[in-house]
Amino acid sequence: MRALPRDRIKALLQDHYRRPSQCKGNPLVERFTVSNPANGNLLCTVDAASSEEVDSAVSRAQATFESGIWSKASAIHRSSVLSRLADSLHRCIPDIALIETLQTGRPIREMNAQMSRLPDWLSYYAALLRTNHGFIAPTQGKLLNYIRRIPLGVVAQVTPFNHPLFIAVKKIAPALAAGNSVVVKPSELAPISLLEFEKLTQEAGLPDGVLTVLPGGHTTGKQLVSHSLIRKVDITAGTQTGRMLGAIVGSNLAAFTAELGGKAPILIFDDADVISAVNGVAFAAFVASGQTCVSGTRIIIQENIYGSFMTAFLEKVESIRQRMGDPMDERCSMGSIISPRHLDRIDNIVARRQSGTILTGGQRMMGKSSLNDFDFSCGSFYPPTVITDVDVKHELWQEEIFGPVVVVKKFSTESDGVRLANASKYGLGAGIWTRDVSRAHRVAADIEAGLVWINTHHRNDPSSPWGGMKESGIGRENGLEALEAYSQSKSVIVNVAPPDESRQTDDWFADSVEQRRYG
Repeated sequence: MRALPRDRIKALLQDHYRRPSQCKGNPLVERFTVSNPANGNLLCTVDAASSEEVDSAVSRAQATFESGIWSKASAIHRSSVLSRLADSLHRCIPDIALIETLQTGRPIREMNAQMSRLPDWLSYYAALLRTNHGFIAPTQGKLLNYIRRIPLGVVAQVTPFNHPLFIAVKKIAPALAAGNSVVVKPSELAPISLLEFEKLTQEAGLPDGVLTVLPGGHTTGKQLVSHSLIRKVDITAGTQTGRMLGAIVGSNLAAFTAELGGKAPILIFDDADVISAVNGVAFAAFVASGQTCVSGTRIIIQENIYGSFMTAFLEKVESIRQRMGDPMDERCSMGSIISPRHLDRIDNIVARRQSGTILTGGQRMMGKSSLNDFDFSCGSFYPPTVITDVDVKHELWQEEIFGPVVVVKKFSTESDGVRLANASKYGLGAGIWTRDVSRAHRVAADIEAGLVWINTHHRNDPSSPWGGMKESGIGRENGLEALEAYSQSKSVIVNVAPPDESRQTDDWFADSVEQRRYG
């Protein structure tokens, strides 16, 4: 078995992540455990932030912001710190990838690839700070009106379990670049990599109080986003959670960015290259065990190639299934679900379906892996599952399953395919497979989604805006939009007219009836 050596795992993980107490006289510390979902083994225990610690962390972040040590530091200085942080993270990629695999159950091959991209976000925003310019507004009269971007203050971020460090860094990088103080609440299922990242920021020269990681559950997250000092909240979560937290944020008149649920359609036209489409759909549907918001879960195939596509696709699915096993094995194709509770949810949704026929998969995995004799029954494994003939009104078509389950349906005309693609309350990601360039652009324009990939899927870059339509969220991550969303404009208007001219034009209440300037 070509698995990575395990002798350094214990050295990487602390037995217990303790938070230094921010307030005295609190004898009870709530703790939670973090387990490896692939085998059920305990990884560590973590101290959850108490109510007092949440309040203290936000107050400390506010004091740091007001001190100006980061918020008023020059763009060049902030750029240098982010560049050093990118270098530090790059050197730690193998260890961070290992931690991510242990706490999520995703294959080490996936996590090595994903972690290798993380420094790009820090480097991108470091570069923006050196190249992004303000502007002069074309005001009337002898006025100089220049516009600056200034930070918001203390911002809160709530991050999920599926891409623990990746999604966190996507949010942290623009927030720090803009000069904010940041308080992050990671998922209690996978907080370790973010706690380790916090240490890297200190080594890179980020001042104390600028970035704080507060482990905890729903109570911690709700208290954090409810705090009156928080000026922006940025979350990645389910739509129901987004609605609940959004109401709280709105009552505080704070800004809100939310990447929420998804049910991505993939339209495959009859002129598509079948093998490329099969490979692309398999990646879209089953990377991260289908636990991504842009997972390609609704496969919509033009009827002329339905048979040939499905034959090749089911062969690919079976190949993935046969190569499942220990996620620490570099040959492993697909890993586990994040927890037994999430596994039960997926299993129940498939079992209670009101329509549809299971072509492959459909039951939790037990027994031994044919790849490396790994015992699936010790962890939370679900096979890649394909279901056909599902009614578009039913749960399997409409609701986010967040697992390796896809539904398949035929379509005839282009308009029919677009109608099926848009038959969802979500609008985050979508895919199109065709060799017709005109059709590709035409259909991309008609699909109701914030992200549309053509002949590929799940491509992501720090420069490319990322966010959804409809019930998939508010606002955008990445790019200039994210940097501006973590800052606000400040307009400075300077009268550059000489004093003698101003005396004549700016005395609104002069005795004479001559016309005066107004505004």
